Amino acid sequence: MKQILVSGVIALFLSLIGTPLLIRLLARKGYGQMIRDDGPQTHHSKRGTPTMGGIAFILATLVAYASTKLITGDKPSMSGVLVLFLTAGMGLVGFLDDYIKLVKQRSLGLRAKAKMAGQLIVGVTFAVLALNFSDSRNQTPASTKLSFTTDFGWSIGPVIFVIWALFMILAMSNGVNLTDGLDGLATGASVMVFAAYTVIGVWQYGQWCGAQVSANGACYEVRDPLDLAVVSAALMGACFGFLWWNTSPAKVFMGDTGSLALGGALAGLAICSRTELLLAILGGLFVLITMSVIIQVGSFRLTGKRVFRMAPLQHHFELKGWSEVLVVVRFWIIQGMCMAVGLGVFYAAWVAAS
Repeated sequence: MKQILVSGVIALFLSLIGTPLLIRLLARKGYGQMIRDDGPQTHHSKRGTPTMGGIAFILATLVAYASTKLITGDKPSMSGVLVLFLTAGMGLVGFLDDYIKLVKQRSLGLRAKAKMAGQLIVGVTFAVLALNFSDSRNQTPASTKLSFTTDFGWSIGPVIFVIWALFMILAMSNGVNLTDGLDGLATGASVMVFAAYTVIGVWQYGQWCGAQVSANGACYEVRDPLDLAVVSAALMGACFGFLWWNTSPAKVFMGDTGSLALGGALAGLAICSRTELLLAILGGLFVLITMSVIIQVGSFRLTGKRVFRMAPLQHHFELKGWSEVLVVVRFWIIQGMCMAVGLGVFYAAWVAAS
């Protein structure tokens, strides 16, 4: 448990002091955010705000995890390393996209095929590796079974698993990216989900098949539950530190660098903790905002009419007259309720099983 506290505190500290240094560097280079002309008029004042701030919390997370292992003398686990690989890999794809937008002055960044290729390479590599590196109990970081609060049903096989893992990674990355439209919204929502996964990792470790089994034989078949909690705590601390500078009025934006990394981290934690479908509840705000875009596009193509004044959903409420801070706080409340419901379902499933 010491590792969880150490990783969270180090990541928080590094992100708090590292983000303003990054802001100054980005500002000096002139790497400022471009704002859509068709968006809310209040956003035009944000033009030129430094972006690619996701670099700060990605580096803070990686350094915090490595430092924790050095301080405690504990070895890194394959599950933890793979989640961090997915986080950094997706962040790298986002960084290339941001870099081309800002430095090359190409508004669309990476071309769609190149961006998708990068995400596929990182996602497939993660999925394939996650089915290898079995421990002494023959447990691999990921399972070929679908999972909700634990694995269930028949094995879907390695090929379909890779496709499923890719879907999760792309869905969560796009979900966080769509949510990252208001100051602090995506960062604050991510903090809550990472907090939930820290709790889940600690609980799974307490009821872990590798350590003990309850009287009726119930336990969690997860390869490295405690280390997943360490990674979650590092991500939570890093995002907390970044939120200090990203909250309204934001001094820096995370950019695709941050949003793709956070989406990858969430998907990786869900896959390795065997809570894949539960992520849809824990990260309910991301799902809600993604669905608003799907509904808007689908409605317009089928009927020529829009359901919302603007998609994603947060901009609809801005155009209805809600202030940016009001939208963010109320959406944080929604995400908090999703997190609470998700943890409640997770615990209820354990009670029912035991």
